[in-house]
Amino acid sequence: MSKSSAKSTPMSSQAAARIQSSTAKANGGQVPAGSFAARAQSAAATNQSGAKGSK
Repeated sequence: MSKSSAKSTPMSSQAAARIQSSTAKANGGQVPAGSFAARAQSAAATNQSGAKGSK
């Protein structure tokens, strides 16, 4: 199934937490650096900080 919509939804901290939790459960408590879960957490942090005090 193709996801070719013009809108994108920013990563929320809640969504990133769910992704990280799932990844950690699958990897014995570890979230590998550079994994999708790690990038999701980074994106959520960027989105959250950008929304509060950006130009």
